[in-house]
Amino acid sequence: MTRQPHFEGIAFLDDSSNLPLDRPFTAATARIEAGLGYRQLKRLVDDGLLQHPIRGVYLVAQIGDTIETRCACLRLVVPEDAVVVDRHAGWLHGAEMVLAPGEHLALRPTAVFRPSGHGRVRNQLSDSGERNLRPGDVVEINGVRVSTAIRTAWDLGRSRWPDSSLAAIDQLLRLGAFSKDEFLAGIERFRGMRWVTTLRAVAPYADGRAESPPESILRLRWIEAHLPEPCPQYEVWVDGEFLARLDIGNAELQFGAEYDGAEWHDTPEQLEHDRRRRTDVSERGNWHVVALRKENLFGQRQNAQEILVASVAEARRRFGIRLPA
Repeated sequence: MTRQPHFEGIAFLDDSSNLPLDRPFTAATARIEAGLGYRQLKRLVDDGLLQHPIRGVYLVAQIGDTIETRCACLRLVVPEDAVVVDRHAGWLHGAEMVLAPGEHLALRPTAVFRPSGHGRVRNQLSDSGERNLRPGDVVEINGVRVSTAIRTAWDLGRSRWPDSSLAAIDQLLRLGAFSKDEFLAGIERFRGMRWVTTLRAVAPYADGRAESPPESILRLRWIEAHLPEPCPQYEVWVDGEFLARLDIGNAELQFGAEYDGAEWHDTPEQLEHDRRRRTDVSERGNWHVVALRKENLFGQRQNAQEILVASVAEARRRFGIRLPA
């Protein structure tokens, strides 16, 4: 596609683009007001001049990501009598990491449901249906009806996969909008519903201290290996001096595990920082720390449990403890 001349050599889109600069807009608005079709919009997104936060909605890059902006985006595609649920409800509450991996690159329809008996939303922008929502399950945020944080946690926790279930619950619990006791007490109302068995299985392990889904999943691998209790975001101190905060740690064993994702642990500088930090924890704090990567945690060849079990054995040996043969 030939780049339109008035988009060359600019830092951000301005009035000459004929696009709204202070609010989100739909593809239809871009076509009518600025004469831009799908390919032109995609090019502007690729160039970083436009954001594409949800399917069918755009906004200029210079508009910041706020709850108000997210609501304004959703108001363009969500009917007044519908409720935003699941991933996008979590996103609207501020738990960005509940979105599916890569969803900012390959956007999915917004999860929009109506109460039972009211039919489903029928358009290409929505993943819709009916849901048994009580009045207390819904809150209004800047004009958008959204499932509450705790209802969203119950819903996302009812997943086929324990990994995604626990990761979502942790991120929503992290918001501080509800307590773990409240969350556990409300699970019984979903008895007999699809995948409630997964919710029951992982809910006792929920912990809002986990900072990312991979950390939650690493903790689940630890728990599944029947190792001593893990503590998320464990701080290592020596003689009153802070050395490091580990993704997961166990003080009794002085053993920790961390997830090294490519985004934050891949450049030479990042790798050197990790090496120095872990050496400090090992030599000064006498901790044994193991780092796991994506291939250890996910996929058919994942081996996180094996690594953790072997590493705990090594941590025990550092204390002179011998495992039974």
